[in-house]
Amino acid sequence: MNPVDYSLKPEERVLFALRALYQKYGYSQFKMGKFEEYDLYVRNKDFLVSDGVITFTDTDGRLMALKPDVTLSIIKNTREAFGCVQKLYYSENVYRVSGSTRCFKEIMQTGLECIGDVDLYNLCEVIFLAAQSLQIIDERYVLDLSHMGVVAALVDALELTDQARAEILKCIGEKNADGVRKLCPGRDIDGLLTLIAAHGPSDRVIPALRPYCAQGAAKAALDELEAVAGVLAADGCAGVRVDFSIVNDMNYYNGIVFMGYIPGIPASVLSGGQYDKLMRRMGRSARAVGFAIYMDLLERLEDAARPYDVDTVLLYGEDADAVALSQAVRLLTESGRSVLAQKAVPEKLRYRQLLRFEDGGIKP
Repeated sequence: MNPVDYSLKPEERVLFALRALYQKYGYSQFKMGKFEEYDLYVRNKDFLVSDGVITFTDTDGRLMALKPDVTLSIIKNTREAFGCVQKLYYSENVYRVSGSTRCFKEIMQTGLECIGDVDLYNLCEVIFLAAQSLQIIDERYVLDLSHMGVVAALVDALELTDQARAEILKCIGEKNADGVRKLCPGRDIDGLLTLIAAHGPSDRVIPALRPYCAQGAAKAALDELEAVAGVLAADGCAGVRVDFSIVNDMNYYNGIVFMGYIPGIPASVLSGGQYDKLMRRMGRSARAVGFAIYMDLLERLEDAARPYDVDTVLLYGEDADAVALSQAVRLLTESGRSVLAQKAVPEKLRYRQLLRFEDGGIKP
């Protein structure tokens, strides 16, 4: 049995596993530069996770920005693909306000994008990989699905002003049924109230909404959500639920959107969805779906995931023979243990075993 490599942080071990997962499904790594023109982010600021952007003036006078997002750069730097899809994954540093420190931070972000002639299979594959990604982090994961088409159809049927529509969407995101009632006195809002209350397994939530999504765009959206949920269930994704409180910006997102959670972290560690509208805003005709995992949040994983900094500490004295000590360290590492050779135990170091190198040999 090989011991766990405690020299790696939990997020680093996760990152290696995620790369292997994406490559197994034919996704190619996409590499990019550290900065883009600031105008790219100004035009799409509502799409960004964080409002803060670090800027600088280039030698030619252009205002540049350290990259706060990966998806926008991928769209900008890929070509149209007709009749097929481009499957890309990335592990890139982005520069934005961290959710854990509320200060600017260089954050490792990983995820994938599927761009082009996206069909039902591609959509299901991306969401399946999102679920598998969460399972790598913690088998007790939860992946919540929503569909912007269902939400939009029920809200649009009320024929509200832009301001009232925005307030209704906010209430949906907050599961605030009383707020919806106050905003829509005298209107038929049974479907909207059912949507707000709907949360849980797809085979329970979707039938509850069928009476209010019986035709047109609402029916098509609910049918698609049901089809995706069915594929995920057949693939064994047990942690998937339906929750319509996921209401992303409708200027960018359409179709299915989703968020992922793991125990011990009070925020979503994964976020994704279909963003065909963003593609149109950037002059592209292709469809697109993808997700990102916020690796900085994984720093909050419990210490139990990494109980030791090193397996063995090997203490040696000033007069230790360097050749014999080197051989002793190599002997221990060849047995599968991580070894730290020191003259004294460093403060706050967590170790499994303490050994001493004396008289040319290893002693307890």
